Amino acid sequence: MAGLVNTLLIVAVVVVVIVRQFRARRIDTGRRWWLLPVILAVVALRGPGILDNHHRTASALLLGAELLVALGTGAAWAWTTRVWTEPDGAVWTKSTKASAMVWFLGVAVRVGLVGLGVLIGVHQNSSALVLGLAVTLLVRAGILVWRAQSLSSSAPASGPARAYRDGMARVTRKESV
Repeated sequence: MAGLVNTLLIVAVVVVVIVRQFRARRIDTGRRWWLLPVILAVVALRGPGILDNHHRTASALLLGAELLVALGTGAAWAWTTRVWTEPDGAVWTKSTKASAMVWFLGVAVRVGLVGLGVLIGVHQNSSALVLGLAVTLLVRAGILVWRAQSLSSSAPASGPARAYRDGMARVTRKESV
């Protein structure tokens, strides 16, 4: 039953996070940006089964690989997210197509790790995926808050801060009525 709950939790969090990240959102550096990832980590670590008792070494190696992929995905997702300041000094963010590619590549690598675990006979609990998701979200949010703080502290003195993809040609599409 815990596996089903973890799977539903993963799907719900992924849907909410993806939908929210592809809309322009104001970054509030004072809020508790770390709270959701910490809750997910607690849920992942609350019970036994994150490591396979019959294949502890292989299971630990797969978990370590999962966490490394999560770190890389979170960092790449944060650095491919567009961050900019408005004239009033507010810092905004929006994920880009590159962010979506990073997300899908991270998911593909994780699916590959699960497949590798199945091939070598390691039972992997969904808690490892929840923990990986928590790490991804924590790293991404931390980098975005850091970027937002650096932009908001430098914006008044130097004018609008540069954002990811500034200076690149932008395609504008006409809306049809």
